[in-house]
Amino acid sequence: MNLPNIPWEERPEDCSEVVWRYSANPIIPRDLIPSSNSIFNSAVVPFEGKFAGVFRCDDKVRIQNLHRGFSENGIDWTLENDPIEWKCDDPEIGHFQYRYDPRVVWIEDRYYVIWCNGYHGPTIAIGHTKDFEEFTFLENALLPYNRNGVLFPRKINDMYVMLSRPSDDGHTPFGDIYLSQSPDLIHWGQHRFVMGTKVGWESTKVGAGPVPIETPEGWLMIYHGVLTSCNGFVYSFGAALLDLDQPWKVIYRGRPYLLSPQTYYECVGDTPNVAFPCAALHDQSTGRIAIYYGGADTVTALAFAKLDEVLDFVKSTSEL
Repeated sequence: MNLPNIPWEERPEDCSEVVWRYSANPIIPRDLIPSSNSIFNSAVVPFEGKFAGVFRCDDKVRIQNLHRGFSENGIDWTLENDPIEWKCDDPEIGHFQYRYDPRVVWIEDRYYVIWCNGYHGPTIAIGHTKDFEEFTFLENALLPYNRNGVLFPRKINDMYVMLSRPSDDGHTPFGDIYLSQSPDLIHWGQHRFVMGTKVGWESTKVGAGPVPIETPEGWLMIYHGVLTSCNGFVYSFGAALLDLDQPWKVIYRGRPYLLSPQTYYECVGDTPNVAFPCAALHDQSTGRIAIYYGGADTVTALAFAKLDEVLDFVKSTSEL
């Protein structure tokens, strides 16, 4: 997709990194709306020539929920103070416990929202909207416990495809990335292992981040990795390239991280030392990428990259 109004800032002259931060980060403070304690780990998409998104807002009771938001430029956001109301035909799954860490993707004729949903523990829910006004809760895709559900932006071999990370009911000290397939977004199977942890910045757990970006060389998957330090978890993000037709097969996997928590807003907050990506805009004509990520489980930040440079990085530093 060509996205001529993608938010963008050129790489600073003194920066040699593949991914660089927006100079005015964070773009969304923790208290943008009256009800919020924090706003982070949120998803953004192009919408009617502008931008819309679904945002994780933890309120002042510290309940996790999803709010909609809109922006002219992808940087300055207006968020609804009240959470999204989901239409659901089945009260068994429609009952609210918590909702967090959404991703949003356009598939065929509507936007699909996928999030971590409370149903006897964390699982992955799927809903949809066409206008960011009316939202329908479709179904929980998988059994608890699972997190980090991410849908691919089109069918592959006539199947919907989703990445996820099986987990537990707490602060999971493990986690690998798996793939599941579905003919209808309701029934999921043909589960495949994608990749696990590696020594270093991704030694404790890994999980899919933004919706994968399709390139002629494969699906670019930006993902988060976690190490366990003497002071707790440290969340960074890196990238891998997946096969176009068999996306559970990893072609290349960049060994160093692309971005790790090093700034104040990434290191200081409700959960220190977290850079957690949930969305990436891509302008096909220029190769520009804008990555939205949560900082310290408190605020929303923005970083930039160029597709060809990310692909070169992944291939040149790859270790499978």
